[in-house]
Parts: sequence; C-alpha cells; structure tokens
Amino acid sequence: MATSLSTASRTRKTAVPSHGAGLRETSQSGRAMQKGQQTKAIIIEAALGLATQIGLEGLSIGALAEITQMSKSGVFAHFGSREELQISVIREYFTRFEQEIFYPSLQAPRGLPRVEALFANWMKRVSVEIHSGCIFISGAVEFDDRPGPVRDALASSMQTWLQALYRAVVQAQECGHLSAEADAHQMAFEMHGLILALHYEARFLKNPGSIERANRGFSNILARFGARTL
Repeated sequence: MATSLSTASRTRKTAVPSHGAGLRETSQSGRAMQKGQQTKAIIIEAALGLATQIGLEGLSIGALAEITQMSKSGVFAHFGSREELQISVIREYFTRFEQEIFYPSLQAPRGLPRVEALFANWMKRVSVEIHSGCIFISGAVEFDDRPGPVRDALASSMQTWLQALYRAVVQAQECGHLSAEADAHQMAFEMHGLILALHYEARFLKNPGSIERANRGFSNILARFGARTL
C-alpha cells in the first residue's frame, strides 16, 4: 500500500506543472493571441482598401492572401469564410466612421451645435470618400436585394448612425434650437439625402461645386426647420 501511495504521489508531482512553467505557458499563449490579433488587423486593413476600390463583393481570400503575402489557409484561418471577412470589414469601417464623425461631435454642446458638428464631420469624411469610395453606399448597391448576414450588417450599421442623427435633431428641438413642430425624421432624412446626392454628383458625375451645394443645402434645411441663431 505504501509503495502504491508513493508511486501515486510521484505521478501527481510529475503531472502538475510548476508555477513558473504555468506562467511561461500563459505568457506564450498571450503573445500568440496578440500576434494573431495583429495579423487579423493587417488583413482587415488590406480588405478595407480593396473593398473601397472594388466593393465588398470583390473581396476574396485569394486576393487578400496575395496583397498581404500570406497563404490562403493563413487568411482563411482568421475568418473561416468570405462572408465573415466581409462582415469584419463592415464592422471596422463603421468603427472608423464613429471615430471620425460621431464621437468628435460629442465635444460640441447638445442641440444645434452638435447637429452642425455631425454634418460637418460627415462632410469631411465624404470629401475623402469622393476619391476613395464609401463601403456603405457601394454595399447598398451590391446587397440591397440579397438578404443575408452581410446585408444585415450593412443595414444595421447605417440604421445605428441614422438613429444617432435623429436623436441629435430631437435634442436640438428640446433645447429650443429648432422648431418644436418640425419633423425630426424628415430633417434627418434630408441630411442623409444630401450626403447621398453629394456622392453621386461628385464621385460619379464629377460635377464641380458639389461640396458647396451640399453645404448650401444643409443651410437651407436648417432655415426650413426653424433653426435659431445662437
């Protein structure tokens, strides 16, 4: 019996790793995870650049493998499918959209100043996208009649943004900066419409003066919806 207990004890000591070994394994695992995240970020960055040029539908594991100089299996391992890759690109695009447009506008006082900041930040982004392209607009064309997770991700992103725009308009009304009788949904709709028109006029038709017309259109919207002089 004693021999059996001694053997079992030695077996347990051998099977249980030392505390230091456990820390090393945890550290190695953490580094591996960090490297995996960095590699995935590199792939998404390349995919974003490609999608703005040729659309979400043009994305492929093979094309990204060539751009990033990785194997197809290496790229595939980070996403599992082309659809998941497209959705990851949409999420990253929306994150950057928020960082450039929504969050900076929160520095402006609630009310009309914030509505104006939202539109001004949106216009700044569009001035770049006139040359690079907008995934939300091209994606809507590609997936408007194609139900599925990619379309859902695109629609959800835009609905989230337009709801934030609508809330800003409502807050401006609550602050007394816009007419209380104004239709907040209509105002948000028209602001969105200006951006869509600007993309079409400037990027597709290449009409000069499109940005100035869009800004003038926004001023007209403010006037029609009873904007107060602050």
